[in-house]
Amino acid sequence: MVKAKAVKTPKRKTTLKFTIDCSHPVDDGIMDASSFEKFLVDKIKVGKKTGNLGDLVTVSREKAKVLVNSDIALSKRYLKYLSKKYLKKQQLRDWLPLISNNK
Repeated sequence: MVKAKAVKTPKRKTTLKFTIDCSHPVDDGIMDASSFEKFLVDKIKVGKKTGNLGDLVTVSREKAKVLVNSDIALSKRYLKYLSKKYLKKQQLRDWLPLISNNK
């Protein structure tokens, strides 16, 4: 009896793109988008280690929007968790809600 070998199809490289819009708090002068960007770069874990972004995850900023592009699995819930953690650290969590504009 001859066993058939499983043929592996190469997976397409998927890029996940997330946009965090901070325009209202930045316009009001409550929050600084550059410090939020630095916080995300410092805190996002890749391979169970912080500060290990490499080429897999990029965090950039366009005025008051923070853009996160990922070549690995990264959930929207994780970014929401980190955003809430940042707001708590800045003592803004009680006044600024985090709302998703699409699901």
